[in-house]
Amino acid sequence: MADFKKNTSLVEEAGRPAKNIMRRRSNDRREPSEFEERVIEVRRVARTVKGGRRIRFRALVIIGNRKGKVGMGLGKANDVSEAVKKAVTQAKKNIVIVPIINGSIPYEVISKHGSAVVLLKPAASGTSIVAGGSVRAVADLAGITDLLSKMLGSANKVNNIIATMKAFSSFNEGYTDRIRKAAESKENMAAAVVKETTSAPETPKEEVRKDVASKPKADKKADVEPSSDEPKAEAKKTEKPATKPKAKKAK
Repeated sequence: MADFKKNTSLVEEAGRPAKNIMRRRSNDRREPSEFEERVIEVRRVARTVKGGRRIRFRALVIIGNRKGKVGMGLGKANDVSEAVKKAVTQAKKNIVIVPIINGSIPYEVISKHGSAVVLLKPAASGTSIVAGGSVRAVADLAGITDLLSKMLGSANKVNNIIATMKAFSSFNEGYTDRIRKAAESKENMAAAVVKETTSAPETPKEEVRKDVASKPKADKKADVEPSSDEPKAEAKKTEKPATKPKAKKAK
């Protein structure tokens, strides 16, 4: 104890604060990542080596910020958590920027990787994502809200995701800009039409309908119901006279 006090006094004399050895280290100072992570598949893979089989885990992960950026990665390790970490670091190196126009892709595209063939089509607003599990996850994390797709080849998740990433990175920038400008001009025209209809004065027909609706109900009943003072002779006139039976002729 005396030696510990001597050491602390020497440190204070040197002008440096004494270390607090008993304080715990906190690892919770990580900044929140801009990307959302989603584990698509975890598989146990084996490799035959001298003396037996070596078993490891392979993780397929997709990351995205839902604003046009998406990436995919594969990681292998002896532990599942380590494999996921490796896949995330690889996905951050393979980021693809997706052009999104009105919540969908600019135009139809077909992509192929190995035996997997993926067809992607733009959809109208409100359609949502019509796709399989792996393609749906990629489109969702990219920020696409409306999409039509079809997997035409293999059902392998890795190949289908790679084909989807190739499709997202194959859009022509010039043609995409033209489509975006056309969509913006349509939106501006629609907004102008809505403003004109809301700011236009009321038509005379609408004013007449308001006047009719504002009349009291008693006047309507008076117009329909007849007065009690009117004679009921007119009703008798309308009645048909009774016909007499014809007499039978004697033979």
